[in-house]
Amino acid sequence: MIKRILAVFLCLTLLLGCCGSFAEAALADYPLTLTDHAGREVVIEDEPETLVSGYYISTSLLIALDLDDRLVGVEAKADKRAIYRLAAPELIELPSVGTAKEFDLEGCLALKPDLVILPLKLKNAAETLEQMGVDVLLVNPENRELLREAIDMIATATGTQQEAQTLLDFAARQETLLAEKLDGAEKPKVYLAGNSAMLSTAGDAMYQSDMIRLAGGVNAAAEITDPYWVEISYEQLLAWDPDYIILASDASYTVEDVLNDANLSGLKAVVNGCVYQLPSKAEAWDSPVPGGILGSVWLAEVLHPELFTEAEPAAVIDEYYETFYQFTYSENE
Repeated sequence: MIKRILAVFLCLTLLLGCCGSFAEAALADYPLTLTDHAGREVVIEDEPETLVSGYYISTSLLIALDLDDRLVGVEAKADKRAIYRLAAPELIELPSVGTAKEFDLEGCLALKPDLVILPLKLKNAAETLEQMGVDVLLVNPENRELLREAIDMIATATGTQQEAQTLLDFAARQETLLAEKLDGAEKPKVYLAGNSAMLSTAGDAMYQSDMIRLAGGVNAAAEITDPYWVEISYEQLLAWDPDYIILASDASYTVEDVLNDANLSGLKAVVNGCVYQLPSKAEAWDSPVPGGILGSVWLAEVLHPELFTEAEPAAVIDEYYETFYQFTYSENE
């Protein structure tokens, strides 16, 4: 409720000033038709009162939009998501609808949701649910533009455009500030190592490459066009010779493992001790979650300590979680 009041207050303030994007935001007018990321037209007759999210990204967004009290089911392993524990612990107790690999159709139907939000991988499940009379939106936020589309789609479906605009405006403001501060700065080469293995990385088509670019870096793996994680060789990494190695927030190995890997002893990043891991105590900023902009904010200070103090990203991160999730990040070390 606090977040709704804040969003309305900000909206009224901007309206009175005859500026800002809130003035242009239209409230949902049901019934409405939306085109999801599978290209399906979904007609939503009334504002959904009960929701199921089978994807951690949409679940995190629903919390930010102050819709967690409408959720009746979430994806599996919710108890492993720190953001739920910190912002909406009641979600951990909700029924699970499974994973993208093993979705529980019967369990989902038993919850009688008005709207189900699923990842694109579950297109077949979405079609089955629709045949049973359940509205389903499929989302695929694999880059910044698709993430914005997913936020707009879900907000329109749920009548929370004002809250979504506040969220989008926050990210846009940070992008602008980063661009201004990094203007003219040298761009170090950054290798982003994946969760499962150090020799797994994200190419230019992925969200993670956007994160590096916004932080004032160049993706060492930019030549890779595959839209999914790709396995490379030691030889390829040595040829790229990145200035920095950044480990994914949920990496199954450590910074010390990389620094002590004899195969990497000649890498510039290893020689200079420029190996870091993204924070993970709330959520993975190296994935297209609503707060993904924080990955760029954090990384910019790592890559350009001459331009940022440690206090600057810390303040932005606290502001984000206090505004949209009602907890203080820095107090949960």
